[in-house]
Amino acid sequence: MPEFIPVIKKHEIQRQILRIAETITTDYQGRELVLIGVLKGAFLFLADLARELKLEKVKIDFLQASSYGADTVSSENIVMKKDIDVDIRGKDVLVVEDIVDTGLTLAYLINHLKRYGPRSIKVCAMIDKSERRKAAIKVDYACTTVENGFLVGYGLDYAEDYRNLPEIYHMKL
Repeated sequence: MPEFIPVIKKHEIQRQILRIAETITTDYQGRELVLIGVLKGAFLFLADLARELKLEKVKIDFLQASSYGADTVSSENIVMKKDIDVDIRGKDVLVVEDIVDTGLTLAYLINHLKRYGPRSIKVCAMIDKSERRKAAIKVDYACTTVENGFLVGYGLDYAEDYRNLPEIYHMKL
């Protein structure tokens, strides 16, 4: 049975989302923003973030790629599972991630999205975990940084389990 050590409490997650939503609202005021959530992990964060944005026009879409499978480290073999449906040509895009770790999957997704001709692409992550970064990825909006450990909860999973936990935990196997 794994051991779960609390890393980020529910009230702190909500406080950080409010803080980052204010900044995003200011930065995109008067513009149409397309939030693109990276499935499956970002769905909770994207939902909470979207509700806090004070923007007139926000579109939401999702894409999905995988590099982990049932392991705790990235295989670095990225597989696209679902593409976007909304037209992003000439629009401002904010890619919403649960966690940016090696950055390899995100770099792949950004390059993929650039082919659709968006006006801009920026990145928003619940957690920026730069210690293992392998790709030159800039996280424009990060709620928090975490140095190490395998994290689960609030959308983050291990082999599809533990996404439903309301807080973020370090999981020790």
